[in-house]
Amino acid sequence: MVETNKVPLAIVTGAAHRLGRDLAVSLAHLGYAIVLHCFESREEAIKTKEKIHSLGARAEIIQSDLRDPAEINRLFQAVDSFDCQLHVLVNSAAVMNPEDLLAVGVDDFDSEISLNLRAPLLCAQQAAARMDAGGLIVNISDVGANKTWTGYPVYIMSKAGLESLTRLLARALAPEIRVNAIAPGFVYQSKNLSQEEWEKLLAKVPMKRSARPEEIVRTLEFLLKNEYVTGQTIVVDGGYSLV
Repeated sequence: MVETNKVPLAIVTGAAHRLGRDLAVSLAHLGYAIVLHCFESREEAIKTKEKIHSLGARAEIIQSDLRDPAEINRLFQAVDSFDCQLHVLVNSAAVMNPEDLLAVGVDDFDSEISLNLRAPLLCAQQAAARMDAGGLIVNISDVGANKTWTGYPVYIMSKAGLESLTRLLARALAPEIRVNAIAPGFVYQSKNLSQEEWEKLLAKVPMKRSARPEEIVRTLEFLLKNEYVTGQTIVVDGGYSLV
């Protein structure tokens, strides 16, 4: 990677809370200025921004609906005003809606795919055009990409597509820009699951517990440090993919 005198910049979509927040804070610890993207969770984004400021790092919130290509353009136009060099994009924003596979409506399908799959492509296109000194794009997938969770069909399709997109982008953007994916298992309990359902899921995991957020964060740190890894999906699931 070519060295510049500018502060390195990382964009994290869906950075207001949960895993997106953890990834954004970890990048701030590593010296990156952070663009905190959020959609509806602005209050939580403000708390994340304050946390990053407490670390002595810069963070700015950009609120946009990534289902709208025009909003993605606006996000990156705002990034252009930063006196920083874009080095990292983490595509973390996603939605996971329960659905009946045989009754999925066109609007619901399009809305979920546009956020979970099309937005990472459009964000990667925009980021790659700005990564003059090389960079890293990390897509946040899910262990479910290779499962048949019929209760979340569009989500599963979108994450399977995201892993294919990761490989395509890695080949297209090499050698200047590396593209990888992280596929976590169970980290934070879904709002769609009761405590009993959550505990039943964890009982199936060979490690018998959910992932600690820092265990996912360390995977991002590995991808930052190892500049010979591209086109890979790293599964961090406590062995759940073996079940």
